[in-house]
Amino acid sequence: MTKPLTILGIETSCDETAAAVLRYEDGRATLLSDVIRTQLAEHAPYLGVVPEIAARAHAELADLTVAAAMNTAGLSYADLDGVAATAGPGLIGGVLVGLMTGKAIAQAAGKPFIPVNHLEGHALSPRLGTDCPFPYILLLVSGGHCQFLEVRGLGDYRRLGSTIDDAAGEAFDKVAKLLGLGFPGGPAVERMAAAGNPKAHDFPRPLLNRPGLEMSFAGLKTAVARAAENARSDNEKADICASFQAAICDVLSARARRALEKFDAGTDEKRFVVAGGVASNKAIRAALEAEAEAGGARLIAPPLRHCTDNAAMIALAGAEHLASGRETGEGLASGARPRWPLDEASAKADPVFGAGRRGAKA
Repeated sequence: MTKPLTILGIETSCDETAAAVLRYEDGRATLLSDVIRTQLAEHAPYLGVVPEIAARAHAELADLTVAAAMNTAGLSYADLDGVAATAGPGLIGGVLVGLMTGKAIAQAAGKPFIPVNHLEGHALSPRLGTDCPFPYILLLVSGGHCQFLEVRGLGDYRRLGSTIDDAAGEAFDKVAKLLGLGFPGGPAVERMAAAGNPKAHDFPRPLLNRPGLEMSFAGLKTAVARAAENARSDNEKADICASFQAAICDVLSARARRALEKFDAGTDEKRFVVAGGVASNKAIRAALEAEAEAGGARLIAPPLRHCTDNAAMIALAGAEHLASGRETGEGLASGARPRWPLDEASAKADPVFGAGRRGAKA
């Protein structure tokens, strides 16, 4: 038996301002509150997230969101055992808002502060409400990231393969913009695809014949752009969306199949975890579930609410690190990081996109 921990989590890495309070006891998490405030109206006119607008919205909403989470949980700051906040990667203005909010609360209340890698939050998110012990294969698929990782334990991640250009979620958003479907793009494409013919267009499936687990979606996006030039009716747009979504499903399924073939879970069952915003796409989830079943693995995915950015996963990551005694950073001295790969050793030794002055990009 371990002492129960009560953690406040804060997430502000992109365009959701979120706060959650989580109780962690004997390896199990119970959410006491989970507040997510979106910025859809602010960014909709631009058909994408504008970093400056996002940062200002976070600054206006952060303290109100935290207060709402604490009130819903029925707790005071003195009742907390720690405060966790996303310290990166993400839009630096938003990350700074959440990081400074978390630090201020932790310092004022005299509680430990745990800086959390946003990607680690996604990696651990299935453990919020499901029995998901280590190790497992993770497909992290979102607007900014698309990579396969072997999750060996808390803080122990090995990159197996990544996109070499666009992330899958980024491709969804750009296709929505090309077709004038509005913002957010991913759900709009999925809705339109439901009425289309997935075989109407023979879009490319890049890199499928190459070894390894690398992926590419830039060429697929270009092919969609050419098809979109002649699309006028909703039926034509629906066919493009359905064909595009089918191509994404095929690429992710083929790579998942190869990842599962290589993964040795020892004597345990094979677990295949999919997390990130794109994991909420029902067609993609169904395709991956079929691959998991064929590969003798169990597909585990967080509830739809916790696929997209949320503070519950940040609180969980903070709680697990605090419970283990592991340090994730320098506490109150930690800084905001626009780039923060989960597998830093691989990112430095073999960067997918190269490294900039602020560190490895992926």
